[in-house]
Amino acid sequence: MNFSELAKKRFSCRKFKDIKVEQEKIDSILNSALVAPTAVNKQPQKILVLTDKDKLLKLKECTKYDFDAPLCFIICTDKEKSYVRGYDGKNSAEIDAAIVTTHMMLQAQDIGLGTTWVMAFNPQKVRENFCIPENLDIIALLPTGYPDDNAIVNPLHNKFIELDEMVSYNQI
Repeated sequence: MNFSELAKKRFSCRKFKDIKVEQEKIDSILNSALVAPTAVNKQPQKILVLTDKDKLLKLKECTKYDFDAPLCFIICTDKEKSYVRGYDGKNSAEIDAAIVTTHMMLQAQDIGLGTTWVMAFNPQKVRENFCIPENLDIIALLPTGYPDDNAIVNPLHNKFIELDEMVSYNQI
């Protein structure tokens, strides 16, 4: 599948089969995170992988958007390790984490898995439940698994603004 097809086919999967994801597929997703571009290649991302049923149950205390996925990645970033732009002090940590997470979602799609980027969670509860150190910012939860046969694509998935509303050439 070419990239355009892959990007269009990917959707936020909110219903998963109760099937364990194979370690090879988890490794494939993590390797895509590893090669994701980050500012100055600082690679400030830290990823917690949840596969244990008890740990996944603890996730329910942090968000209602776990979708009973058999696998969840918690994507974090260390602002102390990320690039900081000298002109204005802008820290790239969240941007880097977003790029990493996007790579993970697209890799998952390419190998037959579904994902949903979840930002609606209690970060303090995630930190407590999974012993995440204070130096890490928790950016996203990524429930992952085999899409259920009844997984529905959100109607807004294919609704886009017009290209000329998004793009300006040489001026804004």
